Amino acid sequence: MRHARRVVPLLLLVALLGGCGRDDAAAADAPLPPELACQAGAWRLPDGQAMALTPATGGMRYRTMDGRSGLFAVADRGPDGTYRARTGWRAQGGFDARAVFDDCAAGRLDFRHAQGPDGEARRLALDIRETRFASGDLDLQGRLLMPAGARAPLPLAVLVHGSEPYSAIVHQPLQYLLPAQGIAVFVYDKRGTGGSTGRYSQDFHALAGDAVAALAEARRLAPGAFAHAGFVGGSQGGWIGPLAASRSDADYVVALYGLADGALAEDREQVLDGLRARGHGDDVLAQAREVTDATGQLMASGFTRGFDALRDVRRRYGDVPWFAELEGEFTGELVRIPGWLPHWLVRRIAMRRDVATSWDYEPLPVLEALRIPQLWVIAAQDEEAPNAETLRRIAHLQRRGQPVDLALFPRTDHGILEFEEVDGERTPLRHPPGYFPLLAEWIAGTAVDASADHGTATITPRSGATQVDQARNGLQPAPHPRPVGEIGIAEQ
Repeated sequence: MRHARRVVPLLLLVALLGGCGRDDAAAADAPLPPELACQAGAWRLPDGQAMALTPATGGMRYRTMDGRSGLFAVADRGPDGTYRARTGWRAQGGFDARAVFDDCAAGRLDFRHAQGPDGEARRLALDIRETRFASGDLDLQGRLLMPAGARAPLPLAVLVHGSEPYSAIVHQPLQYLLPAQGIAVFVYDKRGTGGSTGRYSQDFHALAGDAVAALAEARRLAPGAFAHAGFVGGSQGGWIGPLAASRSDADYVVALYGLADGALAEDREQVLDGLRARGHGDDVLAQAREVTDATGQLMASGFTRGFDALRDVRRRYGDVPWFAELEGEFTGELVRIPGWLPHWLVRRIAMRRDVATSWDYEPLPVLEALRIPQLWVIAAQDEEAPNAETLRRIAHLQRRGQPVDLALFPRTDHGILEFEEVDGERTPLRHPPGYFPLLAEWIAGTAVDASADHGTATITPRSGATQVDQARNGLQPAPHPRPVGEIGIAEQ
């Protein structure tokens, strides 16, 4: 779940070993047993709520409409054929969900959860149309999903990738959870992933072009079928979705746990949050900003500028205790590169790992120019994408009178995931109740229904900004608290 994949992970180690440019990517996951993999789809549980099943590392992950999740792992299959799942992303402990899968053609499974429901689940019928479409000289793989038998016109959501380097068509759960609520979905594999051609990239401008092409393809597949259409992007998709909307005739855009600040800000705010957590004050934070300015210059320039600035901050602060505590998306790694390494060698290694990330992209002018409705869904305790500046910018857009709605979920991390924390390590447990229904409600009407139950979410509607700082700190909610549904991310 990275906004921007680290361009130089293990850079120092690679340099010292002399393995210039070798990218030790993780081996591909072993394929799931066919009788399990074919169970992917939308399901209706005995209590009437929908559930998505999607392949994940080692098994099949379920997500229910009320936000619960777990992994039916192949390794946890019992001798009687029963698959068991722990809560959320826990790797140890007891099991609270069980499933016995019927033959895939039967469209049935027996689902039992410690908190209910128990009984037979049925596969939901969807109208699924596979396609391939062009974006420039690339050939991308896509899929249109609509509720079977639904009357047109329907709202359409084009799902925009985050930074994940794997197939959205295989792993994205929203392609099932949204149609289960009456929303048509177009999902596609980003360039260089799944069935799409090209090289994996984090060039936001190129990826926005792919999203625009995806919207056009969805409309070509089902002319006149959509009442309105827009982009729904999670994480890095929070940059790409609005940019695509600015280049198309999209009717709305949804940004999930994304940033309204630039990509370099993600590293900077991670660094500063880490130092704050260790008790450092404003004086140290100001000095650390000098360090992130230097490392940011290195990254944004493709390692052609910034070496002198990095040398200077290392000379000034390299011996103070907080310097060794620097972390962030890339700053912690860059400051540990030995100063004696030749710049050309560092540059060469970095370039071999470069994925063309748009480090210089500034989203605010794009957001200010959009006149279509926007929904921002933010995790209040997001460690991966610290969002204090994003919340300030959203409030700025609302004060300008732009049609921007905000849903802030307390006690959630990146992915809008509630978590438990032990010894500083967080384990995701579930999506909050109300998250998925909120998404479908907003997409259907491109506005927040103030009378609806949005779970724990603090809603700041477009009519004016409210104070959200208390909610971010897990204190009393801001003036318009409303509960929300649940939405998922394509997480393995």
